[in-house]
Amino acid sequence: MCLAVPAKIVSLGNDDKALVDLGGVQKEISVKLLDNVTEGDYVLVHAGFALSKMDETEAEETLELFVDLQL
Repeated sequence: MCLAVPAKIVSLGNDDKALVDLGGVQKEISVKLLDNVTEGDYVLVHAGFALSKMDETEAEETLELFVDLQL
């Protein structure tokens, strides 16, 4: 089973990289698969790659569900 998690883009770097916040942990990921990503966007991250952009409300609701499940 694969799990992708919402993350907020903190900053954009070189070579299609971005720094994201994953529940208080910052990690560098690739945004190479997406177009028009900006700081503050929420993205769905799996295996170090942003797979799609997410609506902020949907991302926050999903993160709350993860907390409720204690994932």
